Amino acid sequence: MSDNATPAQDSGRHLAESYLLLTATSLCWAGNAVLGRLAVGEVSPMMVVLGRWVGVLILCLVFLLPMLRRDWPVLKRHLPFLALLGATGFTGFNALFYLAAHGTTALNIGILQGTIPIFVLVGSFLIYRSGLRPMQGLGVVLTVTGVITVSSGGSVDRLLALQFNPGDLLMLCACILYAGYTIALRNRPKVSPLSMFAVMAGAAFIVSLPAAGIEAALDRFQWPTPLGWLLIGLVTVFPSFIAQIFFIQGVDRIGPARAGVFVNLVPIFAAAMAVLFLKEAFHLYHAIALTLVLIGIYLSEKFKPA
Repeated sequence: MSDNATPAQDSGRHLAESYLLLTATSLCWAGNAVLGRLAVGEVSPMMVVLGRWVGVLILCLVFLLPMLRRDWPVLKRHLPFLALLGATGFTGFNALFYLAAHGTTALNIGILQGTIPIFVLVGSFLIYRSGLRPMQGLGVVLTVTGVITVSSGGSVDRLLALQFNPGDLLMLCACILYAGYTIALRNRPKVSPLSMFAVMAGAAFIVSLPAAGIEAALDRFQWPTPLGWLLIGLVTVFPSFIAQIFFIQGVDRIGPARAGVFVNLVPIFAAAMAVLFLKEAFHLYHAIALTLVLIGIYLSEKFKPA
C-alpha cells in the first residue's frame, strides 16, 4: 500500500493499472492484423513466423531464464503436451494468420479474430460438456452469421453460390486452431505462465523451421526487405512478447474471467487501425458483421454459467 493512499485509492489504482495492461494487450493483438498486411510483398509468411519465434525465444532466454530454471523439473514432465500447444497455438495459428493476410484485408482478419471466444465456448461444450445456455446458443448463431457476412463480402449471390474469400477461410481455421489451444490450457501444469510460455515459444521455433523449409521448397520463400525486418521486429516485441506478458499480469491481477472480456476489444481496435493506417474501405457489411460478432460475444459472456 502507498504511504499516503487509502486502501480504496490503492485498490482503484490497482484496477486502473490492470485495465491499462489489458487494453494495451488488445491493441497489440489488433495491430498484428495491420502488421500482417504490411508484410505482404516485404517478407514471406513462414519467414515472419520463423523470425517471430526466433526473436521471442531470445527475449525469453534474456528475461525469463531464472523462472524457467526454477520450474524446469515440472515443465520437463509435460514437454510433449507443451510442445503440442506451442506447435498449434503459436506456430500453426500464426502460419495461417499470415497466410490469410495475403488473401484478405486486415479489417476482415480483425473481425474474424473476434470469433475465437465463440469457438472456445462451442469446443468446451463438445469436449467437456460444459453448460450452454439458450442465450449463449443465440450468441453463437449471431457470431456465425457475422462470419458468413464478412466472408461472403455481404453478397447474397456469393453466399448462395457458396463462394467465400480463401483468406477469410484460412483465418477461420486459424481461429479454430487457437480456440483448441485455449481449451487445452485447462490441463496446463501448475507452474508460472511465463516459464510455460518460454517452453511453448521454444517449441514454436522448432516447428517453424520445417514450415519455412517447405515454403522454400515450394519456391515461395522471400527474404525480408529492410521494411520486412522492421515488421518482424515489431511483431516479435509487441503482439508476441509484450502482449503475452501484459495479459498474464492482467489475469493475475483481476482473474481470467474479467481479463478475458478485454480480448473482445481486438476486433474493434483492428477494424479502426485497418481503416486508419491501411486506408481500407469500411463497408456496410463490415459494420453488420462486426455488430453481430460483438453481440454474439456479449451474449456468450453475459449468460455463461457461474
